Amino acid sequence: MGPMSPSNEGPRGGRREATRHRLFEAAVNLISEQGYGATTVDEIAERAGVAKGTVYYNFGGKSELYTALMEWGVTRLADTLKGAVVPSASPAEGLTAVLRAGVVFIGEHEALARLLMAEAWRTNRAWYATVRQIRTEAIGVISGQLERLAAEGALRPGLDTGLAGSALFGMVVTVALDWRTLQPQRPVEEIHATLAHVAEGLVGAPAPGSNNA
Repeated sequence: MGPMSPSNEGPRGGRREATRHRLFEAAVNLISEQGYGATTVDEIAERAGVAKGTVYYNFGGKSELYTALMEWGVTRLADTLKGAVVPSASPAEGLTAVLRAGVVFIGEHEALARLLMAEAWRTNRAWYATVRQIRTEAIGVISGQLERLAAEGALRPGLDTGLAGSALFGMVVTVALDWRTLQPQRPVEEIHATLAHVAEGLVGAPAPGSNNA
């Protein structure tokens, strides 16, 4: 059976989904600690507290588990970014909110963020679908706010919103991981303020509250 079958509806499906999540969390932590190649199905099962056969039943193997894990992780990130945009917010406010949401997500799911960034772009693995998903779903949220700004004439002329979205996404990831690794004592509000000002300089859009900073 494929990883999406049987249905997740009902108590049985709920238990299966909970098991998949335990396996995801175990795989995230192990791979972030020692890398994909060094992590075995046995270790993932042991860390998740399930039998090794459970991995094969749910996914078919380590590669399939990892592919499903990457999709799950990017979907969680993208949903978080999408949820940060309030319909009534201006494009500039929406952009700032998305950048802040990215920092918060990485702070709360640091191992997952490290895994996505370290493994998704490896050229010797077939994770291109994950990179495409990151671009269309996660980076796409940022680019969408830039496109709203462009429609208002608030962007620098000729700015490529797709590439600028990638640049801002990369900035969020780098700054958030730098914060968590080297400066965890700094208040998250300082990180948010810095991102807002950098985004303002890049796209020429005012950062909400910047006059009061």
